Amino acid sequence: MVPLPKMPISSDIAKRISALEILQYIFLLSVLLYFGKTLFIPLSFAMLISFILYPVCKWMEQKGIHKSVAIGISLFIVTLFFGAILYLLISQILQFSSEWQTLELKLEESLNQLSVFLTNHFGVNEEKQLDYIKNAVNNSGSQIFPFLKSTIYSFSESLFSLLIIPIFTAIILSYRQLLTQALYQIFPPNKKEMIHEIIIETIHEYYKFIKGMLMVYLIVGILNSIGLAIIGIPYPFLFGFTASILTFIPYVGIMISSLLPITVAWITFNSIWYPLGVVAVFSAVQVLEAYIIFPYAVGSRLKINTLAILVMIIAGGIIWGASGMILFIPFISIIKLIADRTESLKTLSVLLSDGKQKK
Repeated sequence: MVPLPKMPISSDIAKRISALEILQYIFLLSVLLYFGKTLFIPLSFAMLISFILYPVCKWMEQKGIHKSVAIGISLFIVTLFFGAILYLLISQILQFSSEWQTLELKLEESLNQLSVFLTNHFGVNEEKQLDYIKNAVNNSGSQIFPFLKSTIYSFSESLFSLLIIPIFTAIILSYRQLLTQALYQIFPPNKKEMIHEIIIETIHEYYKFIKGMLMVYLIVGILNSIGLAIIGIPYPFLFGFTASILTFIPYVGIMISSLLPITVAWITFNSIWYPLGVVAVFSAVQVLEAYIIFPYAVGSRLKINTLAILVMIIAGGIIWGASGMILFIPFISIIKLIADRTESLKTLSVLLSDGKQKK
């Protein structure tokens, strides 16, 4: 029996197989990142900080400063920066606690007014209101232990990250030549120049990312201040830019920074509508920051389109939470650098680009 000649696989079928393999790699990588986030999140933050500090360390080393001393000075500068943010956070809490007695009286007065309103307009007497409050307290009691458990776990995880990130950063900066040589060994010798270009441009991309983030905080601070000034809150620029800076701490920062202007608004105007106005201003600016300001300001500097930025923000939030929403943006810029220099990934390069590159 004469064997049938092998038919060449068409390019369309080959592309389908390649796309299927890419999807498999994406799925496996997502699973690995999700279950290994305790390791990869602090390691990724350390990589980000080390790329930013590398030019500073290199400059100090060229001036004759020992490598270990240069790394120590660089980390000390970063520690001062985060210490300033922590100081702002604590000062907000202390100022809020100093106004607590006045706020407590206002809260008690508002609750009494609400009780009278429910009685007069809906016929809900005080006994029924007390029964409803007791039932709510009893139902919440069964949920307090899971809440405390998750809170303690999140706090311990954050504390671990704060301790391990500087250690990872110092090690990466100290062994950067060794890590670079190991990276060269992974790829063929003819790819060494390309890998060197990607490493250099990655550092530049991280700087662009930081500049974009600073622009985001500036715009958010201005919008917060304008919104607070429109509704008549005292010291709008102080509260607006404090809230903008503290948004660096996801979720918790904006919640704590809004407590003081809410308290001041309630005490100053003796009305619930002004505190609700503060909440509305901060909520609206946060939505604009997440879905318009951040993708545009950061994406335009990294030359990545807004759709890709939004997809990576959502994917990062699903896999790594708030940390992923920050870290996945530099990741996609590195992927684009690789795709720009790889012939088989030109389609991915076009999908990620902002459409402004020269043909």
